[in-house]
Amino acid sequence: MGGVLPVPRGDKRGRNPPGRRGSAMKPLTALYDEITPTSGERKIARTDQIDTGTVRELERELEKKQRFVSDASHELRTPLAGLRAELEDALHHPGQTDIDQVLARALDSVDRLDAIISDLLLLSKAQAGMTDGQRRVDLATMVRAEVVRRVSRVPISLRLEPGVAVSAVPTQLVRVLTNLVDNAQRHADQVLQIQVRRDGHCAELVVEDDGDGVAEADRQRIFQRFTRLGAARDRDPGGAGLGLAIAWDIARAHSGLLRVEESAMGGARFVLRLPAAGPSGAVTRACAAAAS
Repeated sequence: MGGVLPVPRGDKRGRNPPGRRGSAMKPLTALYDEITPTSGERKIARTDQIDTGTVRELERELEKKQRFVSDASHELRTPLAGLRAELEDALHHPGQTDIDQVLARALDSVDRLDAIISDLLLLSKAQAGMTDGQRRVDLATMVRAEVVRRVSRVPISLRLEPGVAVSAVPTQLVRVLTNLVDNAQRHADQVLQIQVRRDGHCAELVVEDDGDGVAEADRQRIFQRFTRLGAARDRDPGGAGLGLAIAWDIARAHSGLLRVEESAMGGARFVLRLPAAGPSGAVTRACAAAAS
């Protein structure tokens, strides 16, 4: 992990000094250094040399980035508020405080902050297309290693075609797999299945479950940052809604595609398509269907 949240100096009760309310959130912009429009970007909209379509596209992009800051700030403030409340209560009522419980809850809040910040950093890297360190990854081997290390509340069925490989950053590809399996485990009723197969010049990694599935109207929205459908909030109230957005952006950064559809098992079927790699790890031909 390693995310560190800067804490401003305040008075003895931990309050922000006058004029610095919320200053702890300022470093958030460093996670997404393109978020805040510069003066030059604002001037572009007034330049006659750029056509109206380009201006509107730029405005939409700036609006998305500003919304990202707002949503991320909200997600970070929630555990911060809980942490402050716990510590202030212990400070004001020391004789009525179970210090072990206070520390345990404080650590939970810190862990959640650390997880959110780490996800935001990974998301910004994926969106920037940072895929340095790519090498040949055998998908079946990766899946087996992930399944062996995790404890699942439902059985995991494997259908793995051997020799299917892609050129990818291993840690990022593992993150896609873990996010998809975590999501399937939350929603599966009795079983989930992971499949690896080759389809022409494409490699496919499929994770599906027998849960409630995803309504057709939500199948694009669930890949947006901080999107949490009703069932997801009920099953994982502490989540931030970043897992599928991260998986989507990593797929795109690797010239791939991630989609969700209805599973024959009755639930959701997430399909990751990437260009297949040869024995040396090189991608000989593009997976056109994946990048479309």
